[in-house]
Amino acid sequence: MVAGALSPWAAAWSGGIRWLLMGILLLFFMQLRRDAPRPRRAHAWLLLANIGMGFAGLGLGWLTGTRDVALGLFFAGIAPTATAAPVVTAFLRGRADFVVTGFLVTNAGVALLAPFLFPVILGHVTAGVFLSIVESAGVTLCAPLAAACLLRRLLPRAEAWAGRTGAAAFGLWVAALFLVMASAGDFLRRQDGLPAWELAALAAGSLLVCAANFAVGFRLGGREFGREGSQTLGQKNTTLMIYLALTHANPLAALGPAFYVIWHNTWNALQLARARRR
Repeated sequence: MVAGALSPWAAAWSGGIRWLLMGILLLFFMQLRRDAPRPRRAHAWLLLANIGMGFAGLGLGWLTGTRDVALGLFFAGIAPTATAAPVVTAFLRGRADFVVTGFLVTNAGVALLAPFLFPVILGHVTAGVFLSIVESAGVTLCAPLAAACLLRRLLPRAEAWAGRTGAAAFGLWVAALFLVMASAGDFLRRQDGLPAWELAALAAGSLLVCAANFAVGFRLGGREFGREGSQTLGQKNTTLMIYLALTHANPLAALGPAFYVIWHNTWNALQLARARRR
């Protein structure tokens, strides 16, 4: 993140964020078991909460009186479950299969609703914007899934290869984060008189949204899946939302989910450290 912020020249390559994200998703889908568990009632509640958090972030942002802060917190709140959430859950000795299903439910739900919600939120309710969001959100998620299914059918060994590509997926994510911060840094450098309080509002607001996500997810998971629900709702696919914010809003709005990256990874690091001590 620091390297990207100090490398505004890399903003010219921001178009690569989408391809890096699709590569990460392809590796993730390649590792999915064929007998993935069916969604539970808790998954439906988590999806509703996921959508609700987007509007909660939007309302919180409007309290500052600026549209960009509201959009930034909206994109941070509505982001679906991250691909790394099942892995972190497994490290915490939770049920990774519950989170895998949560990933599929929330990512599919957000992808289906985005073409209808985003034009209204962005104030551009046109057929062109609708089709653009269908293409950017739907294709970004569906193309890797279709490619993974095809590869698993044509090359049965490919599934085993994907299980050994954790380092590659992590490298793709780091590269995407570098480009995200380069785009944000370049945008900020080209702004004259951008109020520092807007950045502070995005940072503080995304922290509140992050804390609310983990807490609400824990409650919705219930006594049996509290930890899993917390990770499903709290650990978010921010790279997807950053890409959508850069594509359909502006880099300042993308800072909402970018700040969220810091908060949810910090909380996960503390959880993992505590689990290791135990």
